[in-house]
Amino acid sequence: MSEAAKIAVVTGAGTGVGRAAALALMKVGFTVVLVGRRLDKLQETQKLGESIGKSLPVVADMTDPASIAALFAKVTETYGRLDLLFNNAGMGAPAVPFEDLPLAQWQAVVNTNLTGPFLCTQHAFRIMKDQKPRGGRIINNGSISAHAPRPFSAAYTSTKHAITGLTKASNLDGRAYDIAVGQVDIGNAATPMTERMVEGVLQPDGRKIPEPRMDAKAVGDAVAYMATLPLDANVLSMTVMASKMPFVGRG
Repeated sequence: MSEAAKIAVVTGAGTGVGRAAALALMKVGFTVVLVGRRLDKLQETQKLGESIGKSLPVVADMTDPASIAALFAKVTETYGRLDLLFNNAGMGAPAVPFEDLPLAQWQAVVNTNLTGPFLCTQHAFRIMKDQKPRGGRIINNGSISAHAPRPFSAAYTSTKHAITGLTKASNLDGRAYDIAVGQVDIGNAATPMTERMVEGVLQPDGRKIPEPRMDAKAVGDAVAYMATLPLDANVLSMTVMASKMPFVGRG
């Protein structure tokens, strides 16, 4: 199929990395299903991309299995195939001491960051293995936290480590069906989620210091690169980070 005929689903497409990835994918010719909880934000992304490509906003809740099922039914009904899934939607928990994190907050993060991508990947597998041409690609939004945690981030960090396991397991299970699965680990992209870093973010030694951020467009372009590879090639893991963030080395 031509690149222009390829269909992508991007979760969390209303803001931040999801929006940047959706716009980058439209730019390289994908028709993008923009998924999120707020229609107004999805429509903003659609408007930003209307001069470069095609998109379809679909409201869905990544914590609701029925909503996820309805999303993929809509994709199948509208386009008849799926070539790319970017599991991007995610959330964090308040930065509180480990022993004070409420179970409900832990479960909310797990449901959004891990169970949601698991369910989306299941639906994508079912579509991709049966369509013609067969196969497709799934890209998971990991994090620098998939390698090293921040203080008071047990829920978020645990889910991002688990996403690495999901990436590897689904990549292995997808081989038989020409489904390639990879992961992009992101550090300090300039999004609403990282605005607190401008004023200062807690470090392991107890200090709060500002951290450099990067334009989220860099992440979007990385996702588009991964997405446009032929299915006989795969980026299993890529790290895209602000060059001067305190991740490599000691501070």
